[in-house]
Amino acid sequence: MSRRAKRAAPASGAARPTVTVCRGCCCGSAAKVPRLDHEAQLTDLRTQLAGVAMVRRTDCLDACERANVIVIQPSAEGRKAGGRPGWLGQVNDPGAAADITAWVRNGGPGLAEPPDILDLYAFNPSRRVRHELED
Repeated sequence: MSRRAKRAAPASGAARPTVTVCRGCCCGSAAKVPRLDHEAQLTDLRTQLAGVAMVRRTDCLDACERANVIVIQPSAEGRKAGGRPGWLGQVNDPGAAADITAWVRNGGPGLAEPPDILDLYAFNPSRRVRHELED
């Protein structure tokens, strides 16, 4: 069973994309991912996406084997256009965070294609994990 605390997710009609950054037991851990400044990555995403997307931190997304995990949820407009949350794992270098920022600045899921390089990070979480994030 997950140790994750249940937090309120944004309404599915959110005006802006939402970027959820996992920083629980594995993601955000210097022991698991030692060569990354985890706080700097989160701060950079918040700074670069200010006014463009909501960036939030969560304790655990239950995909610990893919630390660090970031989920990009579409805006209301992106969801209407068919966008679905994009799950990215092993986001452990500044270039990946920059590619995420570029995608979200261009509209995010449903409105813009992600940079091809993000295909290397994309994965499909279990249905249970997806459902918990979207509730």
